Amino acid sequence: MAFTSQSRSLESDDLPREFVELGRQIASLPEPYASQLDTAYRHALEAVGRRRRILSLVQEALAQLRLDIKYLIFDREVTRRERDELRSQLGDVDRDW
Repeated sequence: MAFTSQSRSLESDDLPREFVELGRQIASLPEPYASQLDTAYRHALEAVGRRRRILSLVQEALAQLRLDIKYLIFDREVTRRERDELRSQLGDVDRDW
């Protein structure tokens, strides 16, 4: 059964230790019981992998959003300075007339 090799490869994937232990315990069961639980265990593994990928994507999106917000704030400040400088220059021109 592929259960034992699957359990060994899971340890390196940083799964929760309870999950790894569950895999070991299922692998130690007699064949009819282990094969019955194998499908549910694999589905749970896939769900954990999907959740981790989704979490990673969300974290990357948040990091990008934070960076975009910093750029927008910087751009806003520069635009305000430019506006104030142009107003100041316009004020100087009006006084010269």
